[in-house]
Amino acid sequence: MNIRLLIALFFLGIISAFSQTKVSGYVFDEYNEPVSFANVIFKGSTQGTITNEEGRFYLESDETWETLTVSFIGYETLTIPLDKKVNYNLKFTLKEEAAQLDAVVIVSGKQSKKNNPAIDLLRKIWANKRSNGLKQFKQYEFDKYEKVEFDINTIDSALIKSKLFRGMEFVFNEVDTSRVTGKTYLPMFINEAVSKVYGDNLINKTKEVLEGNKNSGFSDNQIIIDFVDDLYSDFNVYDNYLKFFDKSFVSPLSRTGINTYNYVLSDSAFIDNKWCYNVIYYPRRKNELTFKGDFWVADTTYAIKEINLQASKSANINWVKEIYIEQEFEVLNDSLFLVKRDYMMSDFAFNKKEKSRGVYGKRTTLYDNYKFDLEKDKKFYETEVYNYDKDVYDRDDAFWKENRLESLNKDEQGVYKMLDTLKTVKKFKRLYNLGSILASGYIEFNELPLDYGPIFSTFGYNEVEGLRLRAGGRTYFGRNDLWRLEGFLAYGFKDDKFKYGISGKWLLDKKNRLIISGGNRRDVEQIGASLTTSTDVLGRSLASSSVVGTGANDKLTSINLTSLAVEAEPWRNVIFRLGGNYRTLESASSTFSLDYNTVNGVESEIKQFESSLSVSYFPKRKMTGFGVERQTANDDFAHLFVQLSRGDKSIFNSDFNYTKAQFSYTQPWQMGGFGRLYTTVETGKTFGEVPLGLLSVIPGNQSYFSIYQTFSQLDYYEFVSDTYASFHLEHNFNGRLFSRIPFLRKFNLREIVSLRGVWGDISEENIALNTTNNPNNISLIAPNNKPYYEYSFGVGNIFKVFRIDFNFRGNYLDEVKNPDARKFGVTGSFGFYF
Repeated sequence: MNIRLLIALFFLGIISAFSQTKVSGYVFDEYNEPVSFANVIFKGSTQGTITNEEGRFYLESDETWETLTVSFIGYETLTIPLDKKVNYNLKFTLKEEAAQLDAVVIVSGKQSKKNNPAIDLLRKIWANKRSNGLKQFKQYEFDKYEKVEFDINTIDSALIKSKLFRGMEFVFNEVDTSRVTGKTYLPMFINEAVSKVYGDNLINKTKEVLEGNKNSGFSDNQIIIDFVDDLYSDFNVYDNYLKFFDKSFVSPLSRTGINTYNYVLSDSAFIDNKWCYNVIYYPRRKNELTFKGDFWVADTTYAIKEINLQASKSANINWVKEIYIEQEFEVLNDSLFLVKRDYMMSDFAFNKKEKSRGVYGKRTTLYDNYKFDLEKDKKFYETEVYNYDKDVYDRDDAFWKENRLESLNKDEQGVYKMLDTLKTVKKFKRLYNLGSILASGYIEFNELPLDYGPIFSTFGYNEVEGLRLRAGGRTYFGRNDLWRLEGFLAYGFKDDKFKYGISGKWLLDKKNRLIISGGNRRDVEQIGASLTTSTDVLGRSLASSSVVGTGANDKLTSINLTSLAVEAEPWRNVIFRLGGNYRTLESASSTFSLDYNTVNGVESEIKQFESSLSVSYFPKRKMTGFGVERQTANDDFAHLFVQLSRGDKSIFNSDFNYTKAQFSYTQPWQMGGFGRLYTTVETGKTFGEVPLGLLSVIPGNQSYFSIYQTFSQLDYYEFVSDTYASFHLEHNFNGRLFSRIPFLRKFNLREIVSLRGVWGDISEENIALNTTNNPNNISLIAPNNKPYYEYSFGVGNIFKVFRIDFNFRGNYLDEVKNPDARKFGVTGSFGFYF
């Protein structure tokens, strides 16, 4: 589940400059059908917009204009005088040109790819794109100013008078009108950042140094900032695909754009003393991840001077009603066009109806003071693990007055003052605290540095414990605490036993993120729920608490685990961890056995000390915060993990000597317009003779939840190994196939395919060690004759939150050897995804 999406939608749901000319309305043809993608422009200017699929448009300007023109190829151009400065809900009718009527040309459909001057321009843009921009220089640097803002939109009398805002009516003094959509909005959050950006094209390195950061006053606003930064990642309009909201949109300048968009050469004009052509583009098909809009391109360098992109409303994306992007490029000389201003706005809403209320998320980025070929030492670009500077977040007004590349308007200035007042209102505090609970899963006690939770783990159920109640908490002084304690107490009504756990961690050195951690837990758990061992002493898998499943969930283990570890991050995203743990394991159920043979007979309890050294690498991972616990700000990074573990009989009178080596590699792949692929490869081997509790169990899944990196058609302990290699592939096409099926198109469903397999082996010595006369012994079988595999077909985005997977077992279906094998099963999951 993308919990950050749920958090941000909840947070932002609770929480001017007078334009000289405003106009909105609809454009229809003579048959009263809306004209999509018609060009609407203030006459004598380059300020314009394009109608949406319903023929609606909104346009405003800081200047006064007296005439509006509406045009589209195949129709007579309409010129409308504007008698007033504000003209709303106008209706225009375009007439087909006589020549077009005679030729019976349908202009609202697909445009020709042959003899199309707009496509000729597009080909010249492709040919010249490498000679434009920063790539011309060895090194570069520039100033960057970024402003992130959130606004509640569609402000009307019903909202103002609603019980939600009773006692907080003063906030509506800051209401303004969006220049993009024409809707009223109320600014509720703003964050500003000033940075210096450096780059070296010879070594392909960049570095951004934050020089100042200011926000509207919430101490924990980083969740919102991370949410926006991840969604609105930097992009290059010349790329074939542009990534927003974890989706890959086809760029209108893409080399595949000819097959995706219609292009129309609309106009030409001088812009900054450069003769430029205006090209309108719009999608050829519905429900694909595309834009509509226009761009201006110079006639000599074929560099983009201005471009705007507006996502098609039919695009298969959730919770977002509008996406609007503008980029302006500055002409430095005949061959150099550099981005000057980047504006992005999204309308987050629960549905895409015209009058539905939502939240605007806006990011404005300005670039200035470009300098070139000033070489820096290569060490300058080395990434730092810790670079927090408190002064950066405490700049005075003089700094912001000097470094803002764009002044705040009246409403944005008022946000700072308004929110300072709002935080003193008790009702708002209650709403904010409720949002914090959903965000973190913890209930905060402001009087004490303690939080109760996580609340989502309060209830559980399994065959051994029956109904399980859990209460827990953590210390919390702030999100950047240098130390933290956590603990829980649980009770099972069936086994009538209490369980507990306590852990702590302490950040000793910020620069290298040297952390010491430890804890103790006595609990009941489904071990073998994953191949790679968890390092979280308080961890508990879904397999241990599933309310319903495909079979009895009675193969549970009583575990008493004590651990101590030290970890460091000497280089960014490279983490070394050295740890040791002592655990005792025994069966928690009378129908499940962990018995093993010894020279003195049969033993039922395992006592074992294990030390481990692991290395984790997360290339391109972005983290925020500087405390002992940090937040991940993105999800498009790989994860490489290597661990070597050693069991030693000579320490704490342990039972076994062994060595275990494990490796895993997880990688998400953006496949452009074909969606996103997740891949995971895992391998491992245990050297030495060990009992079932220390072997590698192939992770089955007897729940009805789709759990990545488990095998949906395997039962718990169906396959056990001491040597294994597995793979998991899951590809989400993001609706690319369903969007081409007419009767499915309107549902915005998404197709998902998965393939997973594992090969494993187990030695005769380990089989003999674990074969006793106990009738509840597990038969140790490994998929060594041939790899076990299964596959699934899924349908996602059902009602925007549900996913169903239809899982098929590929082999090991022998009705004699394995009569209970599950050939087919259905699993599901839910979550908030774009």
